[in-house]
Amino acid sequence: MYVVRPVETADIAALEALAAVTMPGVHTLPRSPDRIGQAVERSLASFAAQVDIPSEESYLFVLESIAEPESTEPAAARRIVGTAAIFASAGSDGTYFSFRNDVIQQVSRDLNISHSVHALTLCSELTAYSQLSSFYVDAMVQDRPEAALLSRSRLLYAVQNPQRFADRFFVPLAGVTDDDGASPFWNALGRKFFKMDFLDAERIIGGARNRTLIVELMPHYPVYVPLLPGDAQAVMGQIHPSGELAFNLLTAEGFEADEYVDIFDGGPILQAHKHALRTYADSQVLRVRTAPLAANRGERFNYAIANGAGAAFRAVTIACPDLAGAEAVALTPQIQDILRVADGDSVTCVRI
Repeated sequence: MYVVRPVETADIAALEALAAVTMPGVHTLPRSPDRIGQAVERSLASFAAQVDIPSEESYLFVLESIAEPESTEPAAARRIVGTAAIFASAGSDGTYFSFRNDVIQQVSRDLNISHSVHALTLCSELTAYSQLSSFYVDAMVQDRPEAALLSRSRLLYAVQNPQRFADRFFVPLAGVTDDDGASPFWNALGRKFFKMDFLDAERIIGGARNRTLIVELMPHYPVYVPLLPGDAQAVMGQIHPSGELAFNLLTAEGFEADEYVDIFDGGPILQAHKHALRTYADSQVLRVRTAPLAANRGERFNYAIANGAGAAFRAVTIACPDLAGAEAVALTPQIQDILRVADGDSVTCVRI
């Protein structure tokens, strides 16, 4: 059994272990113990804060493996097997920079020639969007519905707390790097201005894209893509193999790529208005009805079910009949205990 919940101070050691096995350069958790501790403290403060307008808050969720209700395993068997985060307002402490894919039209009337040129333009248009990040799941969960649950739980929380988030969301996914962490896109562009390797640059800025040094060093004028080496052009907008699961989940959710790429590794930046996202469009608030597990017979579908308890947020997956048009959802007493709800309470449901 798995549950998504807000991170706790007791999870820091487990997060350090997860960060140690993630790929260098892949945008997941901070890698140093100090930064992990800071991320946890910031998340705890964000969940506890009274928020009217999104600002510097960040919310870190974990996917926890817990003992099945009938299991005799001790509580110590609980294990953190995934993470996911959402930042309320990207660039709240600075400007969030990215490259926008542009098409520049060039015309010579004298020669009767016209053509279109693909260019990259440094921009700050994603500033103040809410940003999804830090998605990581253990290999044992990647083919299970809980992977989708972890990704979607952030949005379920946003649906329940609209005042905490922007109307638009984006997700940067790590671009292509080789086994040594070298990026063809960075080598062709960023390295010429930063005078350092890709991983060194990522370590210095800690994965952030809002540092003043970015606008100080990166080119302010459009970069003509045809002038870049072929290997750099080939990886633009392409994802690191470790990001394929996240990409598939996000595009199924309603996010779209192609408009922006990361300024460091050229990876895709997916973005969408909240009304284009399935979790916003299809989620429904239903009453809890107590029922034994055997009551869910016939064709069943995977649903994400979340309580609305703020800092005590919990989300799980269940397999149940189609809930379209339903007024209540049948949950076993064990599931109710995990969600911390009771018969007659309200939960937010969305089909995975």
